[in-house]
Amino acid sequence: MAAGRRTYAKGHKNVHEFCAPSSASDLSLDLVRVQEEERKRISRELHDETGQGLMVLRLCLGALAEEVGESDTRSKIHQAMELLDHTIGDLRRLISRLSPRALEELGLLAAIRKEGRELSRNTGMKAHLDLPQRMEGLDQETQLTVYRCLQEALHNITKHAQAKNFSVRLEAEGSRLSLQIEDDGVGLSKKTNVREGRYGLIGMKERVAALGGTVFLRSRKAKGTVLNVKVPLAGGPAVRRSSGREVITFMKGVVARRAS
Repeated sequence: MAAGRRTYAKGHKNVHEFCAPSSASDLSLDLVRVQEEERKRISRELHDETGQGLMVLRLCLGALAEEVGESDTRSKIHQAMELLDHTIGDLRRLISRLSPRALEELGLLAAIRKEGRELSRNTGMKAHLDLPQRMEGLDQETQLTVYRCLQEALHNITKHAQAKNFSVRLEAEGSRLSLQIEDDGVGLSKKTNVREGRYGLIGMKERVAALGGTVFLRSRKAKGTVLNVKVPLAGGPAVRRSSGREVITFMKGVVARRAS
């Protein structure tokens, strides 16, 4: 099937479907690798230069606040430090999005748990994760693609969905790995132009298409959005069978976990 996009409209319902070729493109894969290396380089520079500079600035402001004693000036310095703390936090989140450090250090399943837990903690949304207890044999390109799609989808939920709940499900379906992310937010309006790239779907489609996979987005106004990403398991499903499933719910600092 040729790569393409379909939009179905009925009432307030919008469906955006991205179809990718069944075979991976070596050129596309090379471009993805180059992009990842550039992301890592930028994240290192932000951490080593910008991040360190902001931390030094915070130390200087703290020392200055101690010198001026109790005064309006000290109050203003503390306000500046609070703003600086927010800026440092934003920078750390940006670095985390640029560099897949959690994936490299923890593995795919643990990285998904971490992303879900942090989004729930930062926004107050209830997170429901349905994951294999163990999934082995996934190649690096597949893991990175799934993780990047997850990051982009959760970023979209944070920025645009206005949701109270979201869910993430990962499973092997025959010869494909399936990632489904759903929220109960406002959905995409009929005026949304996905091609503008506002929701990062174009980059997601290209990344998945490079592996011969598909991205399917279904959204209904005021009814939420469902994103399905499917990528082929190059080595076949046999070595990737999961042993049981793990269901985790994050809400208001409470973690509910069960195995099935």
